[in-house]
Amino acid sequence: MRIRLGYVANPLTLKETYSHTMTHQRYQTLGRKKGNEKLEEIIKENFNALHKVLLYNKQNEIYFYRLSHNLIPLATHPNVSFDYAKRYRKEFLEIGEMLKDPSLRVDMHPEQYCVLNSQNPSVLQNSLQILIYHQKLFRLMNLDGKCILHIGSSVPNKEEALQRFVNHYVKLPKNIQKMIYLENDDKTYNAYETLCLCEKLKIPMVFDYHHHICNPSKIKLEEYFSRILKTWEKEKNPPKMHFSSPKSRKEFRSHHFYIDYQKFIQFLEFLKPYEQDIDIMLECKGKDEALFTLIRQLKFYQSYSFEKNTIFYL
Repeated sequence: MRIRLGYVANPLTLKETYSHTMTHQRYQTLGRKKGNEKLEEIIKENFNALHKVLLYNKQNEIYFYRLSHNLIPLATHPNVSFDYAKRYRKEFLEIGEMLKDPSLRVDMHPEQYCVLNSQNPSVLQNSLQILIYHQKLFRLMNLDGKCILHIGSSVPNKEEALQRFVNHYVKLPKNIQKMIYLENDDKTYNAYETLCLCEKLKIPMVFDYHHHICNPSKIKLEEYFSRILKTWEKEKNPPKMHFSSPKSRKEFRSHHFYIDYQKFIQFLEFLKPYEQDIDIMLECKGKDEALFTLIRQLKFYQSYSFEKNTIFYL
């Protein structure tokens, strides 16, 4: 049973970050000409940083990674228009080449403003633009990328909100539908509710351990966990899961800097009977530092067989 570990966005070890952004207010203050010049400066800096991050991942044998969606600032803003696809075609292709290794797995997680079942037409339209943007980034890099979404709103009640999600989802272009995975959240839709929607729409489900602890379903996890795994049957990659630890008792929903390795080992023991390869994304503030700390702890306290720096067998 193979476990592959990954982390999110910009590693703390490097000074470079490709999440440099720009507010629309700043863009307006500068004016269109100077605003576009500043955008170009930021985007070039982001591409250079992303290139270094991917080299860092390769050198440290990290094969599972979440790309930041902040590569192109203001890309979905209705009042900002610039052809980043044509202007940065070479840069996109270069990044795509770095990510074409079949042993690599990358995805994205759109910002919280992407609410596919919103009742607000402007929010829904913005959500669609966000999804189009993510699909466009993957296409420009020649990648078959995936995006993880939460179900979203529960207004006026869950039954109507879930049906609204279905209604909006089936109207999406097929290439956008293919890109979407769904994840249980920490406040509204628990793992079982998310699973039922995934089964209905034939969408793979990303199980988030921390969210499940914060927002458990009344049905025990072991009663339906095999069904979560089954949603991945037609995918080329193994099931993906998220793991993080609470920051504190008071801030239980917030992510800790590190992973509680004892809880993580307990989770691995829960997974073991299923004999299913799993990719686990660590969603902690410590990013790569937390990833490597966990690996050192696993090597010391357990007898797992490591294939690569971030890949091991139970």
